[in-house]
Amino acid sequence: MTTFDKREDAFEKKFAHDEELQFKAAARRNKLLGLWVAEKLGLSGDKAEEYAKSVVIADLQEAGDQDVIAKVLADLKAAGIEQSEHQIRRTMDELMALAIEQIKKA
Repeated sequence: MTTFDKREDAFEKKFAHDEELQFKAAARRNKLLGLWVAEKLGLSGDKAEEYAKSVVIADLQEAGDQDVIAKVLADLKAAGIEQSEHQIRRTMDELMALAIEQIKKA
């Protein structure tokens, strides 16, 4: 194996590792977001965990965060809780930083 092949292999492994971490961080962020929304909806315990799972699953519907935002906004609106998309996005950004930190510690 040449040096170039070794470098290429290393870059590919790093890319795969980074993608896996990004996926895990997004899933963790969505779970944290689900727990945050569940609290606003008055859910706790198993109900809150169940709701958080539904937020994680919602992210698998389409690429990007719009599916998660749409679900959360719809659920909050159905419960009569006003929350802007901007606030949801800001909270998602904050929770992403927390999720990355948690994954790095694990």
